[in-house]
Amino acid sequence: MSIFTPTNQVKLTNVAVVRLKSCGKRFEIACYKNKVMSWRNNVEKDLDEVLQTDTIFTNVSKGQVAKNEDLKKAFGTENKTEICTKILSKGELQVSEKERNQQLESSFREIATVVADKCVNPETKRPYPVGVIERAMKDIHYSVIPTRSTKQQALEVIRQLKETMPIERAQMRLKLILPSKDAKRIKEKLKPLLSTIDSEDWDMDLEIVCLVDPGSYRDIDEVIRVETKGRGSLEVLNLKDIHDADG
Repeated sequence: MSIFTPTNQVKLTNVAVVRLKSCGKRFEIACYKNKVMSWRNNVEKDLDEVLQTDTIFTNVSKGQVAKNEDLKKAFGTENKTEICTKILSKGELQVSEKERNQQLESSFREIATVVADKCVNPETKRPYPVGVIERAMKDIHYSVIPTRSTKQQALEVIRQLKETMPIERAQMRLKLILPSKDAKRIKEKLKPLLSTIDSEDWDMDLEIVCLVDPGSYRDIDEVIRVETKGRGSLEVLNLKDIHDADG
C-alpha cells in the first residue's frame, strides 16, 4: 500500500492509520505497521520509530492536512508530539477487512490457548487440547472483543464454557505455615478459600498442604500476612495440579 500526500509530496509506504474523532472532526496519523501495538504495549518507547511523519491529517490517503485552528480546538494545543501521542493512545487503528479477520482469528486462538493452559477436565484432572477448546468456543458462538485483553476474555470464556462442558481452573498446590499459637483460628478463616486439604502436620507450627483455586491466592496470602503479622508463610508447590497423559 502506497499513499501520496499532495501537500508535501512525501510518499508514505507500509502505512498504518490511527484515527481519532474529536470536536466533530476526524484526525489521522500515519504510522508504521506493527509499531502501533508495540508502542501501546510499552515495547516501543521512541515515537519517531512509530510515526512515518508528525503531520496530523484529516485524511491520510488523500494527503489532507488538519488545520492548526482545528487542532487547537480539539486538543487544546498545536504541539504535534502531544497530539500524536493522544491519537496513538486513544485512536482507532484502521485495518483492512482481511487484516481484521486475521487479527480476530489470531486472538481467538490465543484465547483458546490461554484457556487450555489454565484449565483441566475436573473428572480426569487433565488439560484439554487447544483444538477442543476452540471447537467449544465456536459451539457457544464466542466473539472476540478487540478492545479487551486476551486474559480478560479467557476468564470470560471459562465462565461460559462451564455451562456446556466439564471444565475448571487447574488448582494450585500450596504449603501454608501457621504459627502454633494462632493456627486453629487462622485455619478456620482460611477454610472457605481452600478447595482440598491434602495434609496437616503439627510440629512447632502447623504445616498445611492444600489445593486452591488460583483466584483465591491473593486472599489467602493476605489472610496469612495480616493474621500472623509476618510469622506465617505461603509457598507455591505447584502452579497447576494436573495429571499428564502418562500419569
